[in-house]
Amino acid sequence: MKILKSFFQLRHNLKSVLFYTCLSLLIGSSSSVFAQQSLIRYVQPFSGTSTSTTLASQHVEAKSEQLANTIPAVAPPFSMTQWTPQTQLSEKKCLAPYYYNNKQFYGIRASHWISGSCTQDYGSFTIMPISGKLKTRATDYATSYTHEGEIATPAYYKANLPEYNLLTEATATLRCGLIKITAQKADSVYLLITPNSDQAKGYIKIDRQKGEISGYNPVHRIYQGWGQPAGFSGYFFIRIKKNFSISGVFSESRVSADQSIENQKDLGAYLGFKMQKGETISIYAGTSFTSIAAAKLNLEKEINATSFETVVAKTSQAWEQSLGQVKINDPGEKNKRIFYTALYHAQQHPRLFNDVDGGYPAFAGNYTRKVMQKGNYYDDFSMWDIYRAQLPLMELLNPGLVGDFASALVLKGQQGGWLPIFPCWNSYTAAMIGDHATAFLASAYNKGIRGFDVNEAYRLMRQNAFQMPDSATYLQGKGRRAINSYLKYGYIPMEDAVVNAFHTKEQVSRTLEYAYDDYALATVAKNLGKKADYEALMKRALNYKNVFDTAVGMVRGRFENGTWYSPFHADHREPYITEGTPRQYTFYVPQDMPGLIKLMGGAKKLENELDSLFAKKEYWHGNEPGHQIPFLYNYTASPRKTQQQVSRILEEEYSDGPGGLSGNDDAGQMSAWYVFAALGFYPVDPVSGVYQITSPLFSQSSITFKNGKTLLIKTQRETKNANYITRITLNGKQLSKNEITHQQLINGGSLIFYMGE
Repeated sequence: MKILKSFFQLRHNLKSVLFYTCLSLLIGSSSSVFAQQSLIRYVQPFSGTSTSTTLASQHVEAKSEQLANTIPAVAPPFSMTQWTPQTQLSEKKCLAPYYYNNKQFYGIRASHWISGSCTQDYGSFTIMPISGKLKTRATDYATSYTHEGEIATPAYYKANLPEYNLLTEATATLRCGLIKITAQKADSVYLLITPNSDQAKGYIKIDRQKGEISGYNPVHRIYQGWGQPAGFSGYFFIRIKKNFSISGVFSESRVSADQSIENQKDLGAYLGFKMQKGETISIYAGTSFTSIAAAKLNLEKEINATSFETVVAKTSQAWEQSLGQVKINDPGEKNKRIFYTALYHAQQHPRLFNDVDGGYPAFAGNYTRKVMQKGNYYDDFSMWDIYRAQLPLMELLNPGLVGDFASALVLKGQQGGWLPIFPCWNSYTAAMIGDHATAFLASAYNKGIRGFDVNEAYRLMRQNAFQMPDSATYLQGKGRRAINSYLKYGYIPMEDAVVNAFHTKEQVSRTLEYAYDDYALATVAKNLGKKADYEALMKRALNYKNVFDTAVGMVRGRFENGTWYSPFHADHREPYITEGTPRQYTFYVPQDMPGLIKLMGGAKKLENELDSLFAKKEYWHGNEPGHQIPFLYNYTASPRKTQQQVSRILEEEYSDGPGGLSGNDDAGQMSAWYVFAALGFYPVDPVSGVYQITSPLFSQSSITFKNGKTLLIKTQRETKNANYITRITLNGKQLSKNEITHQQLINGGSLIFYMGE
């Protein structure tokens, strides 16, 4: 099996080399060394689309298939729409558009799937080419395909459809896609264009004279307000660069010569062509969240009549520039593939939401179009996941972009009345727990990132922290869940079941995460001179102590009268813990590690508890609450155990190939963890701007920051087996602790890790 896997990996690599060699020719002679210098060639878009093959995935509780739910997304970083081959029908929750092991091909989808999530796609549409007889039911026109001849890069996708004798290729810009269909024999060819509504909604219209198709797929909310209209649609405008001889619309297998159709089950449009072998159809598609006219404008401004090859080259170059901020010098080709794939996955979301003219749908479903005066507007913040590492990674690499993210969150709060907890589908959701828009805004502000109204941000953050919305507002997903109980008791007691939330109960986890958010807000209050708020919030930042039972040495559910929930099971999934166990969540006190250590009984006790967690195989890297845990040995006398555990996780939890991720990537958080850990530092407490250090994976790497400065990271080993840090110097001066600050990093220079046995 290993030999077979290696063969397929080698074959894929050879295909990639050939593709990039051809791409260098397409770009032109000025880029003749493109193939040799390319970083995009290391990116594996299929990673996470198949059952996990990592060692760690064999040890998780669930024995079912482990899927990371990523897609082979074709688009520039942080784009409005990703273009993906579609092997899975519907926009239903937890069904990604593409799975590597599925055998049926349904077309190229213009997708708004949140990468690596268990949510749902929205506002999408699919373009499917077929030949021979017209078929309009998906189960009839789906075609078997293999990965033979398939190529996927961040800028280009190609698949051969043998049953139809058609070659399908796709590329994309920020808001638009370009698909090319090539006939491999003379035949009748049809294009099927389908809005992917699971609610028998949507609209599509054909203008045969102009060769244009337009339509929309209405978006509906998820979690709070589930199923309600979100106040916008996924709009599309398509221009076909080839005359079609016939056209019409359909609903399931019912075909009509009409040129438009609306609100019917599995509706779509078909276009018919007579094609000779070697002829092509070019499909130019613009997308928007505000209108068909805006989708058309986006297409005209971003692509217009640009050739397919030029779009591939430009989008490839965009990725080269982005990936090229981090350069790796290491003989391990496999690790380079994993690293640059992780960097690719970490740059999918948040999603660009505004048109080229600045227009975007107002937040929270009020059906109006707003216009950005400067910057861009973003959505799909999987906030419970990405505040930990993915957003902090962008704070390092692209602070200007982060300023736009922060501005978008403030705009949402102004338009909806409350700062959102987990804004996706451009709506309130109340998904997951915590109030981590606050943590992110504080993190960005404390690192000197501006571009947003900090006073408005503070007002909105403070409202979440101190006020309970009225009942109707609360039902819409606004405000912190169970905030009244939290303010009254200093923790959320077991009697409060936290109704009207996607996750009910989970009182202890909520208490811990609110305490962190209170600390985050306190740091901003201090900088803004709001002394009373600062003092109150810093006191609340210690609320984690109220759910720590010293009798068992861990966090535990607690009742209003102060008694503890029984029985206590340290390593079981308990109703008061989110997606984990009491043992795992006990280590979530990033704002006050000295205080947690004291509660535990000292640094040696913390070390022993960490040892126990790893010995029992209770560390679960496939989910976010424990991502900081391996770095906590830095707060003990044994920081080399951080280096040992992080190195093991890098080796066991990540691999290359389609099964290379061991759990949901969650909008890039799992991947961002890899990027940080491989470089040698991680933001245990992103609000503080301090990173905990570990041994780098690579012998040498460099980071080029937007301020023009470069940080060179090197390891110097005393012997071949020297794997542990003996000392660290930054610009020749030895670091006194196993940590480094944000400012030290972005000031650039030389960071050298001296390694011994």
